[in-house]
Amino acid sequence: MPHLQIAIDGPAASGKTTVARRVAERLNVLYLDTGAMYRALAYAALHTQTDLDNENALVRLCSQHRIHVTLDRSAPLGFRIYAGDRELSQHDLESPEVTSVVSTIAAHARVREAMVAEQRRIAESGPVVMAGRDIGTVVLPDAPVKIYLTASVQARVERRRVQLEEAGVDVSAHELAKEIEERDRLDETRAVSPLRKAPDALTIDSSSLRIEDVVDRICGAAAAV
Repeated sequence: MPHLQIAIDGPAASGKTTVARRVAERLNVLYLDTGAMYRALAYAALHTQTDLDNENALVRLCSQHRIHVTLDRSAPLGFRIYAGDRELSQHDLESPEVTSVVSTIAAHARVREAMVAEQRRIAESGPVVMAGRDIGTVVLPDAPVKIYLTASVQARVERRRVQLEEAGVDVSAHELAKEIEERDRLDETRAVSPLRKAPDALTIDSSSLRIEDVVDRICGAAAAV
């Protein structure tokens, strides 16, 4: 499958990361969660006290602390991600501080341009499963398999809680619900590359589905192309 590209988009905590990684493992192709790249920049911005509303400053930060990815299936995330020379852990990326500002970071057009260029470079290296907010609409608009993965807010809150607990982060369900609803609002209303379903994407509501059921459906779609 030298040209296989599977683009999985959807709102926060809809299960994209887990599903995309399982699909990649089953098909024996590379996997990338693009949201981690924006989180890495958010981490760098917070630790350098860069103004989050200053697009020029963030672009400079991208240049000085390049956000780059090396694909490594043995790594905990399925890849290794760096801000400059520093490799970031899942705990770094999933901290409440990073989560609270990542949508602000991702709303800047020139920041997204830099990230999209890196994401396309990775996709050109071989078959890939890529998850994010604008993969099927912007990053890989010609991907033969496009999935829009969604779920109820209640289901997403529970999944996010489990994910954070595994990363060693403690947060209440109430706070998570507010965070997810605000992320949805920001992602769907931003001027640049808002979260939306590609016209030719297959919608999967995973609220009551097992992970393997979702993986089966996506792999079935891939086998049909």
